[in-house]
Amino acid sequence: MALIADEGLALFAGLNAFPKKSYLSEYSCRIDPRKTDRFLTAWHHCILGTKLLTGESFNLDFHSVPFYGEDPMVERHYVSGRSRSQPSMLVFLAQDASSHVFCYSNADLRKGEEAEEIFQFIDFWKRAHGKLPSHLVFDSKLTTHAGLAQLDEMNIPFITLRRRSPKLLREIVLLPRSAWRTVELEVPTRKFRTPRVFEQTISLVGRSLRQLFVLDLGHEEPTILLTNQRHTTTKALLTRYAQRMLIENALSDAVRFFHIDALSSAVGMKVDFDMALLVLASGLYRLIAQRMHGYADAQARQIFRDLIDMPADVTVSDKEVEVSFHRRAHLPILLASDLMEKRIAVPWWNGLPLRLTTYDGRQNTPPT
Repeated sequence: MALIADEGLALFAGLNAFPKKSYLSEYSCRIDPRKTDRFLTAWHHCILGTKLLTGESFNLDFHSVPFYGEDPMVERHYVSGRSRSQPSMLVFLAQDASSHVFCYSNADLRKGEEAEEIFQFIDFWKRAHGKLPSHLVFDSKLTTHAGLAQLDEMNIPFITLRRRSPKLLREIVLLPRSAWRTVELEVPTRKFRTPRVFEQTISLVGRSLRQLFVLDLGHEEPTILLTNQRHTTTKALLTRYAQRMLIENALSDAVRFFHIDALSSAVGMKVDFDMALLVLASGLYRLIAQRMHGYADAQARQIFRDLIDMPADVTVSDKEVEVSFHRRAHLPILLASDLMEKRIAVPWWNGLPLRLTTYDGRQNTPPT
């Protein structure tokens, strides 16, 4: 409610007052999947050249958004936060592994469509960037063995987990000690840095894949990795898959700060646009983080608390809108970001420029 009453936020949006939640929850009534797709594509085109999306590798995952109402059309999915299956909306998310920013989402999913969603992301990336994704990392539930074979046929490198079946666990137990080799991971902050690995080539749905059994990685059960990267070192594969947990951290931040678990509707297409706004919001916060010294890896809520949620005086004139910040502990970080004392034209203000400053603009107006 505090943001709804924020006059500065309403001014920036070009409105007299910021819309309340009851109005905002209805904005997506006339949005269909094609418009959401065009929205995400336009966002990708806007950030080309910003190094926000390197496209070198992607973390993929599903997230179940709990639903607490009564609607027969809402399906049940497993909600990891509650360790149970309950009515929820299933969301697919893709994250750029380098910048940790979400780059794709889809909440208009039904049961039975999960295994094909990875190819929807591939099609989207090809339309937006004219090429296939360079590298994909995901867990065992994202697609099927047939899906893995299709990825290999498309020459898209991937790393994924394989489910621990009783047959595979029995095979691991029967391996002699001499069959294992120890690998040292170059991750100083990691507690378990010397896992034992057994590697073999297997045939899965007619495709030759590389399979790794991994012990002493910090889990009670062995980890089984599958990949079509035949020339990448074992150390690099293990290190890269461990970084997939970054999408879990980003999802946690999205739940606590962007409130993605607060459903606005029981209609998947409406929630789909909400998730597209999450992609946009996470990207904007990462763009801010790139400019702020020491905040490159900071989560959105920390960026908001330190650098955005700051008091200021706003002066509107015929020539510009001046925002004069008050004294704050983190103000030097803003001063060092090269954003101050620059006139930035805002399109929806009819070209009226915005200028950030720490002084009284009536006495320190820069020459035009």
